[in-house]
Amino acid sequence: MKSRITLCALLFALALLNLTTVLTAQEKTEPKPTFASVLDHQLSSVEKTVTGAADAMPEAKYEFTPTTQGEFKGVRTFGLEVKHMAVANYALGAGILGEKPPIDLGGPNGPASIKSKAEIMKFLADSFVYAHKAVNSITEANVLEPIKAPYGNAMTTRLGIGVSLVSHPFDHYGQMVEYLRMNNIIPPASRQ
Repeated sequence: MKSRITLCALLFALALLNLTTVLTAQEKTEPKPTFASVLDHQLSSVEKTVTGAADAMPEAKYEFTPTTQGEFKGVRTFGLEVKHMAVANYALGAGILGEKPPIDLGGPNGPASIKSKAEIMKFLADSFVYAHKAVNSITEANVLEPIKAPYGNAMTTRLGIGVSLVSHPFDHYGQMVEYLRMNNIIPPASRQ
């Protein structure tokens, strides 16, 4: 009996030592999260979700809007929803960086010259590259620094704009999902 207790105590000690070694190794290999790394990770998740939905809609349906039920006058087409997300990515990213957007955004629905699915998808992809650049410029020193909001004259912070960069696309993703489903397309994020 005494040897069994000794054996159990020894095994427990070895397990505890192993756990301590694993945790110490993780601390050494995994860098401490930063505001930028957390926002960048979340932005990557948003990017994957909305880009998958945008790609799932056939080009012929990029002009789709619901017209048979309810009041839908003036709603954005599927393509305009995607373009609007890209515009917001650029505008919010520029706000974080304290600069003008790198391209002429052409208003809330994007440049009129961007029409085809391929052009819209590129516009969206490029906007996420810029948004990633912006969130990765956020540091512990500047995260809460008061800055001018990209819309209106209010003041905000880089963290506030970063949260908008991550959350705003989901406002429009919900509409995209409805449009996809109205066209008998299951959104990629729902196909698991």
